[in-house]
Amino acid sequence: MAEDIEEKIRRLRELGRVSVEEKEEKKAPVPRPSPPRKPSRLGRLRERERRKRIIIGASIIAVIIIAVVVGVYTIYQNRAAKQLQEAKLAKIREVNQYFTGELENDTMKTQLINQINQAKSIEELKKINVKAIAEQRKAQLEQERLQKELQQAKDTKLSQIEQSFEVLLSQPLPEDIKGEAIQTLNQLKEKVNSAKTKDEVSLIDPNPYLLDLWRKYYYYLIDTTPTQKVILKKGTEKSIYTKAEAKYMLSKVTDFTELLQYTIEKAEMVQVALVLPRENVNGAFLSSGDKIKIFAQINSTTVQKIADEGYVNMVLFLTDYGVIRVSESQQETKNIATSSQTSYSDQYSESYAPGDQSISYQQNKDEGHSTTQSSSQTISASYTYNVALNEILKAIAANKIAAADEVKEQLARYNWKVLDLEQSTGLLATEPTAEVLVIIEVPEEFVEDILKYRDALYITKIAG
Repeated sequence: MAEDIEEKIRRLRELGRVSVEEKEEKKAPVPRPSPPRKPSRLGRLRERERRKRIIIGASIIAVIIIAVVVGVYTIYQNRAAKQLQEAKLAKIREVNQYFTGELENDTMKTQLINQINQAKSIEELKKINVKAIAEQRKAQLEQERLQKELQQAKDTKLSQIEQSFEVLLSQPLPEDIKGEAIQTLNQLKEKVNSAKTKDEVSLIDPNPYLLDLWRKYYYYLIDTTPTQKVILKKGTEKSIYTKAEAKYMLSKVTDFTELLQYTIEKAEMVQVALVLPRENVNGAFLSSGDKIKIFAQINSTTVQKIADEGYVNMVLFLTDYGVIRVSESQQETKNIATSSQTSYSDQYSESYAPGDQSISYQQNKDEGHSTTQSSSQTISASYTYNVALNEILKAIAANKIAAADEVKEQLARYNWKVLDLEQSTGLLATEPTAEVLVIIEVPEEFVEDILKYRDALYITKIAG
């Protein structure tokens, strides 16, 4: 249709050119006229009327041409506008096709639709590559997402590192270890900030550095402990070590979180007096200076180590078993017996046979006499006496016993004589349940548990 309108306009332009050419031909040069005659009034009116008709005709033609041109232009414009609108709608559909998912409500989609709606021509719309813009936007969003995740990973890692080092730096560190810790912290933070990917961030592990720094700090605590030995405590487990042994135990720990479960305490020795059955104190076969371990019978199935090292100071028998009991008895028996016996026997027999019959007669007579006499005499005597050792000690202290030094010497040998005899003969002189007083020397840290389980303790001697 647009082609038809353009064709009509072209023809009208050609017609206009023909009319102009005809007019120019009519105005062909003529010989110079003689001076014109003065027109008549009627002629002037006719000429004026003719010009007027020409002007009117030209005006009508011009109006018609303008109307035709305007109509053709309007039709052309309406057709172009319709084609542009259809192209815009098609382009918007393309936008909706590619801008889906995470791009559904993206600001780029709104901007792109506004750009399409503001386009003035189809050529301008063709320059808008929706697919390329969508792919570029997806790539941009993916890059932004990766950068955001990377930054989040960096922030998380930095927070973890700072928190881990904050615990260490809050300790009373010596200057050299503190300086090393701060330098290591800054190096790790710089390494995290310069990472390019999440994988690089995740591979940054502060644990080995923390393990080394914490171990150095523990070594410092061990070295500055004012006792010869130290106690390593982990949860409810407590063990006493020399300083070298304690360092060796900590050197075997490979995870700093496990290392943090240990505490180091000084092994200050104290003495504790306990009253226990003899069978709970290694049969009381202990000597001053013996090295011991202490256990507790928590229940019928559970035994817990209370102290892994201690020393015996003294073992004493209590009063009930500090008594010497001696019994003596004597018995004499005398028996006297006499006897006499007399016996007498008389026998008579007679027989005869008158006629066919035989007749016999027999008579026996026994007589006996016996006499028996006995007597018995028993004489017995018994003696029992007790010696209470505690009373002897009191008497010695009160200076009421003669030869006190000799008695003390005998008493000093009494205890080990009994124990030595028991061991050599394999016979117990005292009951296994005999209570003894044992004084032990243990680190102060173990006293609380010892007193807590004092009625269920077992003291064992470390052999070798």
